[in-house]
Amino acid sequence: MSLVTRQPRDVARRLAERARAIRSGARADGWRRETFTLERGEARAKAREWFDLYPKAAYMTEIEFWRELDDGRIEFTIRRLPSAD
Repeated sequence: MSLVTRQPRDVARRLAERARAIRSGARADGWRRETFTLERGEARAKAREWFDLYPKAAYMTEIEFWRELDDGRIEFTIRRLPSAD
């Protein structure tokens, strides 16, 4: 059995690393996400742009969530891996 002593500086370092990851667009789960609210045609064009820039086969790009708002616009969140292998 090993004893791990955690010091306040260890907690501070871990929190700072997590904050840097969030600011850079990466969450703790490793995915990059961006949310858009656009007219239907613009939403399709934006999704196509992302799939062209970040192909699903390499970046595992996908529409994570979408919904149609009362005014007819589409709100969607698209996610991808930060880099291809």
